[in-house]
Parts: sequence; C-alpha cells; structure tokens
Amino acid sequence: MPQDHRPTASVRILLAEDQGMMRGALALLLGMEPDLEVVAQVGRGDEIVSTALTTRPDVALLDIELPGRSGLEAAADLRDEVPDCRVLILTTFGRPGYLRRAMEAGAAGFLVKDGPVEDLAEAVRKVLRGETVIDPALAAAALSAGPNPLTARERDALGAAVDGATIADIAAALHLSESTVRNYLSSAIGKTGTRNRMEAVRAARQQGWL
Repeated sequence: MPQDHRPTASVRILLAEDQGMMRGALALLLGMEPDLEVVAQVGRGDEIVSTALTTRPDVALLDIELPGRSGLEAAADLRDEVPDCRVLILTTFGRPGYLRRAMEAGAAGFLVKDGPVEDLAEAVRKVLRGETVIDPALAAAALSAGPNPLTARERDALGAAVDGATIADIAAALHLSESTVRNYLSSAIGKTGTRNRMEAVRAARQQGWL
C-alpha cells in the first residue's frame, strides 16, 4: 500500500456538485494536492449543511444550481450553522447577480469552472487564510451590472412562475392574494424591461437575480 504523504493538517473539503462525473473528477484532482483532502461529497443542496455538521470541513466547494436547495442558499445556511467553514462557489454560470448574492450569503470566493485546477486548489488555500477570491472578469461585470433591482418578494413571485404556474398557483404557494402576486410580477416585468412574466424570468436568470 502506498503511504499517504499529505501533511497532518490537510485542508478538509466538502464538495457539492450534482453531476456525478464532474464531482468525481474534481474530488480526484483536488485529492492529488498534498495538502488538500476531500472528506465529503454530496449531489444535492439540501444535504450540504447536515454533511458539514458531521464532517466539519474547513472549506465547502459549492455549485449553485443543485437539486433540493441552491448552493447560494446553502452558503447562507453554512454561515449560520457552521461558521468555521469557509465557502467557495464554483459554477458554470458566471453571472454578475450570482456573484453579488454569493457575497451577501457569506461566500469567501467565486470561480467559474473553466479555470485550471491549480487555480482552484490555490483558491481553496487562500479562502482558508481569510482572503477573498473572485474571478476577475466576473468581478468587473458585476460592478458594471449594478445591484439586483428585484425585491425579495418579486424574486419569490418570479421563482414561483418558472414552470408556467398560474397566478392562483403562485398565490397559493406564497400565501399571498392574487392581486398582490400580480403587483409583484408587474413590478418585476417593469424592472427587467420585458413584456411578460416568462420573459422576466429568463432575463432575471440570465443576470443571476433568481
């Protein structure tokens, strides 16, 4: 059996990625670094916090679009429930709105998946040292895009409309009146400069506001 020469104080990583092949490849590549150790892998967002409470990772490497709960929501949960765990968002979708939401959720870094694994490994080390790591191009885009204009309730209404739900369906899901839902959707349509709620959903998603 080959000996494990990694340092005794290896950085413990929790990896959350819903695509099994990508998750396995990332775990393998990160595990080849002598000072990094992937101690847990999950494929769902609603498994992140419970797994982190059990394994106590130093860094959680999270995708955004995960079944059960988004990586951004999980990042906020980790900040509250596992405050010693630093969060690094790694996603295919480099959208300015996602970056802002990640920072608001307490993430220490935000990278897109097309970078070299050496940069990812170094980013893990940096966030553990207390640094913030952000993809430079995305940071510039976020500054030029400005803040998310949608209120929390407008985002809720658009999110509930994603699958073509009716006004009545959205109202029931959010425990609001139908007139209130119409007002939220109308406001969101105006702020996104679109013609209807489905166009508003697409526009908000493209910006990372949902």
